[in-house]
Amino acid sequence: MQARTHQETSQALVVSNEGAALIPAGLVASAREYVKHAKADATRKAYAGDWQAFVAWCDSKGLEALPASPDTVACYVAALADAGRKYAGIARTLTGISQAHKHAGLLSPRGAAQVQAAMQGIRRTLGVAQVQKSPILAGELRAMVSAMPVSLKGARDRALLLLGFAGAFRRSELAGLNVSDLAFGADGLTVTLRRSKTDQEGAGRKVGVPFGSEPTTCPVRTLKAWLESSGVVAGALFVGMTRHGHLTGKRLLGCDIARVVKVAASAIGLDASGFSGHSLRAGLATSAAKAGKSERAIMNQTGHRSVTMVRRYIRDASLFTDNACAGLL
Repeated sequence: MQARTHQETSQALVVSNEGAALIPAGLVASAREYVKHAKADATRKAYAGDWQAFVAWCDSKGLEALPASPDTVACYVAALADAGRKYAGIARTLTGISQAHKHAGLLSPRGAAQVQAAMQGIRRTLGVAQVQKSPILAGELRAMVSAMPVSLKGARDRALLLLGFAGAFRRSELAGLNVSDLAFGADGLTVTLRRSKTDQEGAGRKVGVPFGSEPTTCPVRTLKAWLESSGVVAGALFVGMTRHGHLTGKRLLGCDIARVVKVAASAIGLDASGFSGHSLRAGLATSAAKAGKSERAIMNQTGHRSVTMVRRYIRDASLFTDNACAGLL
């Protein structure tokens, strides 16, 4: 059997060839379009890439990719581990292979004993701890903002850093903001997140960003300054700029957000490789925990649905403030 693409197997989930003959073509196309949006674009692209890599590997070994035998899948995940892939990435690949089989109406090899044993061995050998980037704490953020040049780009990056921190936004959320998502008021700024990682259905969530105590580090004032100086009145909130300082009108991407963070970290003498776009979100949670803010308050700002992750920030923040060894030696 020739292996089908991930898109083809996704379509197979909607209607079979027999069923399609009985349903108007327009309705079939509409149903298939909705299936395409059942998962986030990034997730679908990741699964598609993982599936294509698996098919190519099977072709190179003369093995069947769809349906794939449990032994084939077990050998593949072992090959990924030998090649240096992290456990989380291998687990995602396994999910993509499983999804492709289910969409094709085939039994997934994921639950087979040999596949489970291989994954358990990889887990025990490689471990599951992910490399975490450093949080940008409040004091470091103030220093970064002060180091920004007095220019249009500097105004944009100041607003981006301060808003990203104050709202505890993911880099994708920050990049996806439009001017219409902002509402300035007497108490500060209300930001409406139309969609996020934990809200793929687009129910929306409002985030309150209060005024800062200092004008130069106030996320509300610096954002207003960016809008006034740039002339951006609609569309993407944060847009790209040419090397000559002219607006391109193109929305910044998540990787652009990360680049701004890294440049800002370098500007105050920090190792840029230790920071990412997530450092702003992690920085707010960690700084709030250090300041004694409640779990509920932190979760309201970050949008976390579980206290597990928030408690990790609190635990990291209290390593030395609530240390059993303090004062004993």
